Amino acid sequence: MEDWRLALNEWLTELSGTQGTWTIQARLVAFLVVLFVAYLVTQLFRYLVIPAVHKITARTKATWDDYLFNEKMMQGFCRMIPPIVIYPLLSFILFDLPFWLMLCEKICLIYGVVCALHLISTFLHSLYEYSNEHESLRNRPLKGIYQMMNIIAIGVGIIIIISILIDKNAVSILAGLGASAAVLMLVFRDTILGLVAGVQLSANDMLRPGDWITMPKYGANGYVIEVSLTTVKVQNFDKTITTIPPYALVSDSFQNWRGMWESGGRRIKRALNIDLNTVRFCTPEEVAEFVSSGWLSEEETAQKVVNLHVFRNYALDYIRSHPNINHELLQMVRQLQPTPEGLPIEIYCFTQSTIWPEHEATQAELFDHLIASIPQFGLRVFQRPSGKDLYELKIES
Repeated sequence: MEDWRLALNEWLTELSGTQGTWTIQARLVAFLVVLFVAYLVTQLFRYLVIPAVHKITARTKATWDDYLFNEKMMQGFCRMIPPIVIYPLLSFILFDLPFWLMLCEKICLIYGVVCALHLISTFLHSLYEYSNEHESLRNRPLKGIYQMMNIIAIGVGIIIIISILIDKNAVSILAGLGASAAVLMLVFRDTILGLVAGVQLSANDMLRPGDWITMPKYGANGYVIEVSLTTVKVQNFDKTITTIPPYALVSDSFQNWRGMWESGGRRIKRALNIDLNTVRFCTPEEVAEFVSSGWLSEEETAQKVVNLHVFRNYALDYIRSHPNINHELLQMVRQLQPTPEGLPIEIYCFTQSTIWPEHEATQAELFDHLIASIPQFGLRVFQRPSGKDLYELKIES
């Protein structure tokens, strides 16, 4: 390299016509030569290396190289070439002007750091796009992690730029920042909390894009559409958007319905209030009819039969034979604590479809049938008197 420098120095000295010093014209020619070399290397990389890389990646079966060496990444590599080429050549041109040499080297280094940060940001964006396409990674809240890595890279880059400007070691600048850590934590409080919360959400698999969550404190009841470093966006069922800080999902309680989707069944848990005045023992004729209908077994007729018991058997048999009920999950008809509004008979089962409209249709069909069947057992659903009932009672009296 020293031979190249001496040769260039002799050539430019001859061009300037003076011994030991260069004229402005000579330095201008030298700058133009350096810029031309940087331009030439960049164009060679753009029109020779990039097409070759694209051909190689197109032939491979893997998809990760298509994202790693995409057009934006290759353009980022192109931007890195000029400062890499120009920086070592500056000492050939400005060897006798230390101030201008130092200034130009700083500009070149800062430009190189900025290009490197842009390349890192493009790489992280490509990595995020690849993870969204990957089957095992698409449902992970990785956007916050990529944002965290990008912020860390930008922070390191800013420290390096400051160290270049003030001619200080980056380690000493970091040591000086330690004294102002309390102020930085106060300024970037939400970002730091979001960073920690995002790592916890991802590590514990608490939340994924596409999950249905409910969080009444923030008025959230819908699907998660984005998990970033500072916000979690939830699209409610009325198409409004609720934004929640990530650390609120860690510190507060929220309900995630993902388990329901994965189980393949959506729960029905609803009760019919039976009028207690209609609960009685069945007559022998009713017992015979219930046995012939299959709602009562011969063993159950050994003692007095209650009409409510027969109705519970009927409801359970109807649930077990319903085509839209998931028969692999729990099915139950049970009594709850009697209330002033009657005796609740709760239907507990799961529909096969987890889609909301289909679930509601199956639930409505189930209770329509049970409500219509109750009079067959001598029972009546409890209902408070309405204005019409009181009016008819007044007329009768």
